[in-house]
Amino acid sequence: MKSIRRWLGAAALALTALTVSGHALAQDKVVYHIDNAEMQATKGLRNIRNHLDVSPKTKITVVTHAEGVDFLMEGAKDKKNPNIDYASLVSALKARGVTFEVCEITLRNRDLKKDQFNMDAEFTPSGVVRIAELQTRERYAYIKP
Repeated sequence: MKSIRRWLGAAALALTALTVSGHALAQDKVVYHIDNAEMQATKGLRNIRNHLDVSPKTKITVVTHAEGVDFLMEGAKDKKNPNIDYASLVSALKARGVTFEVCEITLRNRDLKKDQFNMDAEFTPSGVVRIAELQTRERYAYIKP
């Protein structure tokens, strides 16, 4: 009986150690939510760059909907600072592993077409649903710049 208890105790300790070390080694995952490009795009892209500079292994997904999709459109520039070309900033972040997703409901509601968007953009059926899935199913942290 004592040997079974010892074995169970050792097994429980080993399982705890694996769980703790698994969390310590888990990759950080973050979803950035952008629904207003004019207010959030430049700041959000800068936040993402800084995030990766400090924590380069972080997996980052940017989900856009409503007016947030505008910075991913071909030729988009910051309205306050036209020297900021969004395509080059997005491409640089895409090269670092960041994914950018555009809500297809927004496309329908605003009569936009996929070919109006930068080649680095991907599409998701619903931006809001995608954010919820990333948070609940995939344990992404949520940031809204």
